[in-house]
Amino acid sequence: MDRIAGIINLDHEQDLLDELTYFRCGAAVPFGGRYRMIDFAISNMANSRIESIAVFARRKYRSLMDHLEQGKAWDLDRRSGGLFILPPDWNDPTDISRGDLQHFHNNMDFINRARADYILVSGSQNICNINFQDVLEEHKATNADVTVIYKDVDELYPEHRLAHKLSIDEQNRVLDIHNDQKNTKVYMDMYLVEKNYMNELIEASIAHGHSHFFLEGIKGRLQEMNVHAYEYKGTHALVNSIESYFRNSRKLLDREEHDGLFKEDSPILTKVKNEAPAKYLQDSDVKNTLVANGCLIHGHVEDSILFRGVKIGKGAVVKNSIIMQRCEVEDNAVLENVIIDKDCKITGGRTFIGAPEKPYVLAKRKSM
Repeated sequence: MDRIAGIINLDHEQDLLDELTYFRCGAAVPFGGRYRMIDFAISNMANSRIESIAVFARRKYRSLMDHLEQGKAWDLDRRSGGLFILPPDWNDPTDISRGDLQHFHNNMDFINRARADYILVSGSQNICNINFQDVLEEHKATNADVTVIYKDVDELYPEHRLAHKLSIDEQNRVLDIHNDQKNTKVYMDMYLVEKNYMNELIEASIAHGHSHFFLEGIKGRLQEMNVHAYEYKGTHALVNSIESYFRNSRKLLDREEHDGLFKEDSPILTKVKNEAPAKYLQDSDVKNTLVANGCLIHGHVEDSILFRGVKIGKGAVVKNSIIMQRCEVEDNAVLENVIIDKDCKITGGRTFIGAPEKPYVLAKRKSM
């Protein structure tokens, strides 16, 4: 059976979530009530029987390392293979690589030693539930050099402006990768390539002075390569701004959207924390809300997402909001269209109201 090794490449991802990425990289941002953004990429790989996964991290990765630990939550704390967090470590004085090619070059040991025939590279900003074994089967059937994954979106949102789009022919061969604002075939920052061929591409890209492996090593050589496009048809969200984070998070309040992402046969896994179930006190009133373990609710909560350990005081009102771990909203406070990062306290009687298209955001460990 052909094996796949995984690389989660965070090197070129920009931290565009404003206050939420002041102290952490985007991959470590909490999402969906109990998860982090990177959980989806790792879970997809683990569910696809990928047993060796490397994370290329360049900056603000302390929170990420604390969350991932040794990969136990994904059954990756093993002797053979496992999870490898690879921050910058440029010790080769002869190295001439630049950009994310530094990570590929300086971590060739991971690629070469992995018991795998293919390498699957993914980012962390595309939230989905995908089986990469299906991608591999199509890759082999089409005799592709590289297979890239895309989503044909029903509607283009502002976050798609920054995403690359694909032009493909009737056989799903990629003709061009561009930034056409009207094209709905959104490249999901995921691609599969045979390991030995990837080594050749890395060496050639470095020799030509390139700095971005995908854009220059693959996109720049489309005419001489067979690049196949695999269409992902499941639930998908691209999160690369506060606005896209807020809108796509709140989509999870829709049962169909939620169940399309969190499937019983391919679960999204995360770091385990043993906490008591949420407690709803006598006067609480909770409607259409995701509530994680350890919450204590005494007030009114509607159309919101509460992460682990959130406390909502008596008479407090929370609407259309995202409240992260261990936050406390004291009595009679009012929150609407807000995102409160972890370990914040909203004092009694205070009111914070944002707009649905521009939520008010409070960075972590603040008291207001």
